[in-house]
Order: sequence, then C-alpha cells, then structure tokens
Amino acid sequence: MMTILGVPTQALFGQLLLGLINGSFYALLSLGLAIIFGLLNIINFAHGAQYMMGAFVAWMLLNYAGLGYWWALILAPLVVGLFGVILERLLIARLYKLDHLYGLLLTFGLALIIQGLFRQQYGVSGLPYAIPSELSGGQRLPFMFLPNYRGWIVAFSLVICIVTWLVIEKTKLGAYLRAATENPTLVQAFGVNVPLLLTLTYGFGVALAALAGVLAAPVYSVNPNMGADIIIVVFAVVVIGGMGSILGSILTGFALGLVEGLTKVFYPEASATAIFVIMVLVLLVKPAGLFGKPA
Repeated sequence: MMTILGVPTQALFGQLLLGLINGSFYALLSLGLAIIFGLLNIINFAHGAQYMMGAFVAWMLLNYAGLGYWWALILAPLVVGLFGVILERLLIARLYKLDHLYGLLLTFGLALIIQGLFRQQYGVSGLPYAIPSELSGGQRLPFMFLPNYRGWIVAFSLVICIVTWLVIEKTKLGAYLRAATENPTLVQAFGVNVPLLLTLTYGFGVALAALAGVLAAPVYSVNPNMGADIIIVVFAVVVIGGMGSILGSILTGFALGLVEGLTKVFYPEASATAIFVIMVLVLLVKPAGLFGKPA
C-alpha cells in the first residue's frame, strides 16, 4: 500500500475529501455571512439556525409533502429566504444605523428562539435524510473511493460560490448593491428601491445558509443543534478571510476545510482547534483578515 509521510494514501485522501466537504459548508455559510455583513453591516448570528432550518425544511418536504431532494434544493432556500425577508423587514431593518452590537444581540436571540422551537418540536436526536438515488454509490479511484454524493457537494458548492461572487463583483446589480451600502441616498435618487434591495440581499444570504443545510441533510443527521455546532467555526472562517470579503470567505472556507482534514491525519488532537489557532495568528499579523480592507 502506498504511503505519504507514513500515512496510507487512501486514509490521507479520504480525510482530504472530508475536509473539502466541510470546507464546502464553511464556504457557503461564510459567503452568506460575508454578504450580509459586507452589504448590510449586520453580524447575523442566526445564520447557523437558518442553516438548520434549511435541513429541516428539506426533511419536512420529504416526510409531509412527498417532495424529494431535488425539490428541496429549490424550495428550502426559497422558504427560509422568505423567512429571512420577513425578519429583515420586521426587525433587522431597524438596526442599520446602530452599532454592530445591536444586530449581533438581536440575531443571537433569534438563533436561540429558533433552535429552542425546533428542539421542543423534534427533540435532539437526529432525523435521517436519505441520499438521492441518482447520487448513491461512488467511484473507485486509484488512490481512494469517492462517494458520488460527496463529490456532488464539493462541485455544486463551488459553482454556487463562484456564480455568487461573479454576480456581486462583476455585474450592474452587484454595483448597485455596493453603492447602496456606501451611499443609499444617492442610489435612491437614481430610482433604485434601496430598502427592497437590502431586504432581498438579506434574504439571499439566508437562502445560501438554507441551501447549505439541504446539502448537509443526507451527510449529517437533521437535528436542532446542527447550526450551533458549525456557526462558531464559520465565524472564525469569516474573520480569517476578512469580514465582508466575498472572495475571502470562499477561498478561506475551502482552504480551512482542507487544513482541518490534514490536521485530523497528522495531529488528530488539534483538529478541533486548528482553525482557531490560525485565526489568532492571522489577527496578530493582519487584523482585517487575509482579504479584508483595514478600517
């Protein structure tokens, strides 16, 4: 059996694949966070709860409406995104001119309420969600076995991240979004409905979290704590990449997933803390993050 640095290649590449899968979820979630913070200046601590809601909506669509995974990929982000739109209009829109701390406290409270409601209704034990039949099985590669569904997660997440970055950075819509953040009065003078633009932006960021939840449902058990388990790591990813940096959140998410996978191979005891150690080191050298702009 071939080895690399004393580690069997199958074990090494298997852990790298797991790292890429975690990195896919980190990238999607941190992308949504970066959009919401970068364009709305709101620290959305409810993002983990909205990720969990995406997984639960997929489970409900299957068990109550008979709609499977492919329908859930479309409908769950729309449902949870609409929930985000309502939150933004009723609560979050009132905080745009206040300090970031108010948004953090509000969304932290919302996360606890949402998580508590789902825990009360469904308990804490995980609910199964099957891999779609079209993506079952896997491919036998020379150096590892690649499950089809896990390969799909990485490829689909990468496409979503790239398309989102291109829309925000390279299109007129993205230019309107950035301008509405910096000078809403001027943009509104050109006939752009800035409040609606900001509402849809928050809804889209929330929909990205829900999409990640649908992708995660067949891999992890669907349970009310799944968002709380991942959100702290995702915030660390955003800080490392640079708060509000769209490209930084994508690249850092995938990269840190790989780092986490490698750490599990060579130093398993440190795998849970590796990302936070990197965060501390980055903040010491570059407080704005790797891709962030100094205030």
